[in-house]
Amino acid sequence: MESPMFSKYSWLDFLFSVVGVCTFLFDVGSDIWVATEFYSRGDFFWFGVLIGLMVLSSVVVQMFSWFWFKYDRELEGFDEQTAKNVLLGGCIKLSFLLHVLQLGFFCRHISAIWQGFCVWWRREQGSGFAVYLTHDLSMLRLIETFCESAPQLTLMTHIMLHTNEARTVQCVSVVASTTSIAWMVVDYHRSLRSFLPDKAKQGWGSALVYFLWNLLLIAPRVASVALFATVLPSYVAAHFLLIWPVLVFWVWCQETDFMDSAGGEWLYRATVGLIWYFSWFNVAEGGTRGRSIIYHSFMATDGGILLVTWWFYRDPVLTQSYAPILLATLPLTYLMGVLFKTLYYCCFHPTLWRPPVREAVVGEELPDGQEVVFRTVTPEASSPQFHNKRMASHATHFYSEEQTRKLSKTNGREANTVV
Repeated sequence: MESPMFSKYSWLDFLFSVVGVCTFLFDVGSDIWVATEFYSRGDFFWFGVLIGLMVLSSVVVQMFSWFWFKYDRELEGFDEQTAKNVLLGGCIKLSFLLHVLQLGFFCRHISAIWQGFCVWWRREQGSGFAVYLTHDLSMLRLIETFCESAPQLTLMTHIMLHTNEARTVQCVSVVASTTSIAWMVVDYHRSLRSFLPDKAKQGWGSALVYFLWNLLLIAPRVASVALFATVLPSYVAAHFLLIWPVLVFWVWCQETDFMDSAGGEWLYRATVGLIWYFSWFNVAEGGTRGRSIIYHSFMATDGGILLVTWWFYRDPVLTQSYAPILLATLPLTYLMGVLFKTLYYCCFHPTLWRPPVREAVVGEELPDGQEVVFRTVTPEASSPQFHNKRMASHATHFYSEEQTRKLSKTNGREANTVV
């Protein structure tokens, strides 16, 4: 029997894994459809840009997956847990080949679903490892979303605005990218919550507000870049290459230690710089409020410059039906996103719940708002458990409460061992 101190794999975890792979396949299918449409219509430039985004995203995600696969193989008991798993338990050469063929991410989806099926439906052991796999998938979806879905959504929006028409295939692509972003936000927040000892206090209201402020901040950013590209398309790449190195440098200044190797850490910093081009998430402890204010102030200014540039260079005739609306709506939407984010941290973030702390046994029903400190329970030797250090690190940066820091630090120490 597995120790109750660890996260239990539930039917909801299994459902999230299945929906995640369906979202991934829908996104890939729409990408192929759009690329085929561009090629058949002779739009070779857009075809090349789209293929470039797909290849870049896939390579980055596969690199992260491969790095993590190599790190995890050093965990004591890893081979025992993955003996029946083709990707994670097979020979290292086969796993390397799968990643080279850009199949590593997809195989991780299948592995997580199979592990979850064995735990949830067939009642086999390995609940902790199933949760471990879902956390890795959640982070890989985060990376894949901002490396492909967000840029692709920007590209499709730009094409529709530039041509002043929306074909069916483009609409499908927009829906697929939007769905991917929305699902990533929900799934990532759920993974973060799993590291809270009092996660039950964060209900669906918390998830809804978290989803809204992310959506309201990402949407204006995507729209501003897309609008800017309609009037000065040759300057979009210059704009990105001007801002991205600054963001990467800022990540480096925060002395991140997310990966277990120097090369992997620089890959992580470069990827965070790309994510920050569209959205903010914290990557280091301390000074969260100050860094967030600096970031949103900078992005609001940059977005305003992009929007004003578009306004002065646009075609007044072609854009007269929607230009005033966008000019007023986009800044307001971003402001609403900041307000929803403030609302989240004021009313829903667990750092503001400070009721008297009492000791309780895991599984005991408590009144709403009652905070607990869990007793340390030693798991049975026959049931090895994994803690995902990578997601625990992100949870530590997101939840700044002292008790959560202690929990995450404990998880970080245990991540490279099997208890």
